[in-house]
Amino acid sequence: MRPEALNPLFAEVQTLEGVGPKLLKPLERLGLARVKDVAYHLPERFVSRRAIADLDDGNEGEQVIVALTPVEHRSPRAGSRGPYRVLAQDSAGNICALTWFGKAAYTAKKLLPVGERRWIAGRLDRYGDMLQIVHPDHIEVESAANMGRLSEPVYGLSEGLTQPRIADFAAQALARLPELPEWIEPGQLERAGWPTWRDALRLAHESTDEKARDRLAYDELLANSLALLLVKAEGRRKRGQALVGDGSLRAKLQLPFALTGAQKRSIAEIEGDMTQEAPMLRLLQGDVGAGKTVVALEAMLIAVEAGKQAALLAPTEILARQHFETLRKMAAPTGAEIALLTGRAKGRERESILMGLLDGSIDILVGTHAIFQDTVSYRDLALVVIDEQHRFGVAQRLALAGKGRRAPHTLAMTATPIPRSLTLAQYGEMDVSRLDELPPGRQAIDTRVIPQERMDEVVEGLARHLAGGQQAYWVCPMVRDSEVADIAAAEARYAALKERFGDDVVLVHGQLRPEIKDANMERFASGQAKLLVATTVIEVGVDVPAATLMVIEQAERFGLAQLHQLRGRVGRGAEKSVCLLLRGGELSETGRARLALMRETQDGFRIAEEDLELRGGGELLGTRQSGEAAFNVASLDQVQRLLPAAHADARLLMERDGGLTSERGEAARLLLYLFERDWGVQLLRGG
Repeated sequence: MRPEALNPLFAEVQTLEGVGPKLLKPLERLGLARVKDVAYHLPERFVSRRAIADLDDGNEGEQVIVALTPVEHRSPRAGSRGPYRVLAQDSAGNICALTWFGKAAYTAKKLLPVGERRWIAGRLDRYGDMLQIVHPDHIEVESAANMGRLSEPVYGLSEGLTQPRIADFAAQALARLPELPEWIEPGQLERAGWPTWRDALRLAHESTDEKARDRLAYDELLANSLALLLVKAEGRRKRGQALVGDGSLRAKLQLPFALTGAQKRSIAEIEGDMTQEAPMLRLLQGDVGAGKTVVALEAMLIAVEAGKQAALLAPTEILARQHFETLRKMAAPTGAEIALLTGRAKGRERESILMGLLDGSIDILVGTHAIFQDTVSYRDLALVVIDEQHRFGVAQRLALAGKGRRAPHTLAMTATPIPRSLTLAQYGEMDVSRLDELPPGRQAIDTRVIPQERMDEVVEGLARHLAGGQQAYWVCPMVRDSEVADIAAAEARYAALKERFGDDVVLVHGQLRPEIKDANMERFASGQAKLLVATTVIEVGVDVPAATLMVIEQAERFGLAQLHQLRGRVGRGAEKSVCLLLRGGELSETGRARLALMRETQDGFRIAEEDLELRGGGELLGTRQSGEAAFNVASLDQVQRLLPAAHADARLLMERDGGLTSERGEAARLLLYLFERDWGVQLLRGG
């Protein structure tokens, strides 16, 4: 139950004065559903204005406050989409146009009667040979002293909202802030010189006070760290099953290559965790092609040797099928029974899988989220492996964790290398194993950056490549975050290449019906099709050793982590592989640095660290992959600066300061509810 003290903050946004049905939509678009959301909708920047005696005293591009008297109203010509202008005169006789576009003109007619002086606040610009102020921010009858503050917050808006409107809602939200006890460790608070929570929110809306902003970011990081530590503690309290394998099945594996040092180390760490009764919660971070699947198989065989079952969960059907084929081949000599369950399994096939899980004749199940369904029961599930774990919501992961008689061990895997500084933020409740060596035999991929104008040469090179019997990928650009436009770009490129290469080309994107997408992938994987044109859906996991050429169009639009993932789709066989990064003409400094780095290195962990430097305040992981935004208040810079202290503070509270039952612990409970990490205690168990 949410503590009563927080109720004013969780009241719906409609309870603020002036929020009617018409404004609900624009507020919703900004994610402002409750009073708390409005209080935390911090200004993006502040505008400083200068009061000037007349227009001669102002500079073009400057934010000013000036007294003007309207002399003439000019409506646009009938049928034209021109602006509405009010010509106004200052005390020195200079004329300035006050300009409005669209419906905003109604304001002008009402507020600016001819011959009556008004104080105008806005940005002074020039249009042709006349000074103008477009859409003035304020129009007042009284003197400049009444123009509000000379420094004014600028908020993020959506259509239908204005700055004064949002500022008014923010002021109302701030007036409702309750008095809450302090949850930050006193020593930390004093060292940093931070204000109280309530003062920090007020200051953040009034000025660029860095200490106030840092305090609010720290609160969020502390809430996150606490939730993760609670999960870890909860996990340790749970009774799992200690699993000790005798090595009999693993001894029969006939791997085509020797394990790397990193693989051996990771397997030993996992084996050590699984011998404990407390359920394992470990993240296996491996670069593209570092051999995570082998490590997962070794872990699953430990469970089978101990007489239990294991399940591997993949985010897509294509990936699930691929894992199934790979594991079946690798595990064939061991005799372990492996089955595949996806949404497509129907009738008898499905029945026999369900029976096999229940009677224990199936040792390892590979599948998509279909393996969560209530109808799927296991005889004794003791290990869950989650591939590309950021793609699954907490609730889904929990559903699987609840399938065992006792809490199963969990091994999460990701091929997205995460900078060390962020691992704590993303996976603070997990122990981490890193595969930072590539298996022997993986060749370096020749990466080249080519201007888009040389497209014809690239297509000619592609023709020679396909004529030589090899396969290729062609990935189409990300079009400014619009999936519809992404697909249009892919379909246009597919049409052009199909004209040249006929039935050798197949298309894959997110909107295709699953059976068509899978059939196209299948044609490519089996070698019937030679060229796969795709959006970024192929980023994770597809394994076609005969594909040795990757073309990425408008590569500068992709994040580094994503380019690295895409490049990792080639270089999987014995042949030399090439990755061509086609770049557009408009290259920013960051874009240039990104592409240069891709040419220079194939170390995913280094790429992740550098990507962080280049992106500055961008998304945490190349793209917001989970749909669960990591942080709303803390910027990337604040995460890096403040997270270690917040994590240490959370540990101090849990280990020295009496946990959540002490006085500070009671305050920390409020913090968990405030940042809605209240499910931390009950739910985050799933990782």
